[in-house]
Amino acid sequence: VPLSDAKAMFGAALVDYTKTPETTVDFSLAGESIVMGHGAVVIAAITSCTNTSNPSVMIAAGLLAKNAVERGLRSKPWVKTTLAPGSKVVTDYYDKAGLTPYLDKLGFGTVGYGCTTCIGNSGPLIPEVSTAINNNDLAVTAVLSGNRNFEGRISPEVKMNYLASPPLVVAYAIAGTMNIDIQNDVLGVDPAGQPVYLADIWPSTSEVQRVVDESIDAQMFANRYSNVFTGDENWRSLATPSGDTFQWDPTSTYVRKPPYFDGMHREPSPVVDISGARVLLKLGDSVTTDHISPAGSIRADSPAGIYLAENGVLRPDFNSYGSRRGNHEVMIRGTFANIRLRNLLLKDVEGGFTIDFTNADDEIVPIYDAAMAYARHGTPLVILAGKEYGSGSSRDWAAKGTALLGVRVVIAESYERIHRSNLIGMGVLPLQFSPGVSASSLGLQGDEVFSVRGITELNSGLTPAQVSVEAVAADGRTVEFTALVRIDTPGEADYYRHGGILQYVLRSLL
Repeated sequence: VPLSDAKAMFGAALVDYTKTPETTVDFSLAGESIVMGHGAVVIAAITSCTNTSNPSVMIAAGLLAKNAVERGLRSKPWVKTTLAPGSKVVTDYYDKAGLTPYLDKLGFGTVGYGCTTCIGNSGPLIPEVSTAINNNDLAVTAVLSGNRNFEGRISPEVKMNYLASPPLVVAYAIAGTMNIDIQNDVLGVDPAGQPVYLADIWPSTSEVQRVVDESIDAQMFANRYSNVFTGDENWRSLATPSGDTFQWDPTSTYVRKPPYFDGMHREPSPVVDISGARVLLKLGDSVTTDHISPAGSIRADSPAGIYLAENGVLRPDFNSYGSRRGNHEVMIRGTFANIRLRNLLLKDVEGGFTIDFTNADDEIVPIYDAAMAYARHGTPLVILAGKEYGSGSSRDWAAKGTALLGVRVVIAESYERIHRSNLIGMGVLPLQFSPGVSASSLGLQGDEVFSVRGITELNSGLTPAQVSVEAVAADGRTVEFTALVRIDTPGEADYYRHGGILQYVLRSLL
């Protein structure tokens, strides 16, 4: 998005989130009267690792902060500001250049040196801001210098995420909104009553280069990385268990023994056709791995949040899905739990919900609850999807969680390459609609019972190019079509025959 078009493009996107774009909310924050509306920037984060290894843009951010503070500007009080460099060297050259106090003054204190906002570790918003957002359904924004801005990833309460350079992150923290022509509108007013514009505080290229030359040298990196693997006292004092195998702790809510090998035999069972499958989800285009397996915060009222609470974990200690990826119980409950997921089985409902067809009333329930109900009935599951299914991060849990929910088949219009392969690696069959064909064009509503026939050809050492699919609804409505088999290599065929790559590897070692 060109910076000159940012306000207009925000306005164009806003219509997808609200019918009342002029809504504002009045509330008090630390004794100050606040007026906040759609587009408010509630997170401004200079986050590792993207950009933070580039001294020029990091110094530019520090100089912009210095210039802003010297003109009497500050970040808007509703903005949660964080600085998470990719290296401690950044802290060293900020200190040497004298820029740290100015960043601190605007709220950009260093919170750590690892994945933070970009992966969803943004933490809770300011409580009063969170209340204003949720009580008034505000479409608020985040501006970050990371490289991921998928829906629902940065914060469950933020609907739009913008990627920007570190100095622009600081500028938008001062502006406090995306609903601004940041190149031409006033950013703030100095103590003398004079308007301050972005151009007034933006550092020149020569100024940035001068500070880089004066503040950064090779010895900084040599000093910091000479003992990078030593760790601090907390790391060095960790107890190291003995023995040849890992000792699983059945009470741990972080690392649990997964069920991938439960009931596995020395030889794989023959591949069988699939019958009696129900649709767990009907999805549209561009469903990302973040939609499938979010990495961010865990809501208290979600299946994963309920599980953690039942196991004695307090709400402030929930952490994130990404941090608990060693616990399959959390991760399968989080699969398809993205708050921006749009399941086309439902009307005007966002989030991780679906219809439980095992219930006579076609009850709307969390996806995890529905999957467990199907498992109790021995019912395999199918997912219908549009184009670019599984795009985004190559997140292994997007395939693991899908498989552990009981999904046997995904039928999509097209796939992202890595996720398609990962599905096979977890024993899930990726099928593809023929060109020009989709679930909608076939009239598939998602209430049908599916059968897939012809995949047993794998037992003879061959991979079928296509299989027959039949979908029958309770009223007798029947749809029959052929689907392409997206097992693309002989290696993938071997993985699928074994039930997944983990089983294949283990059997090869026995």
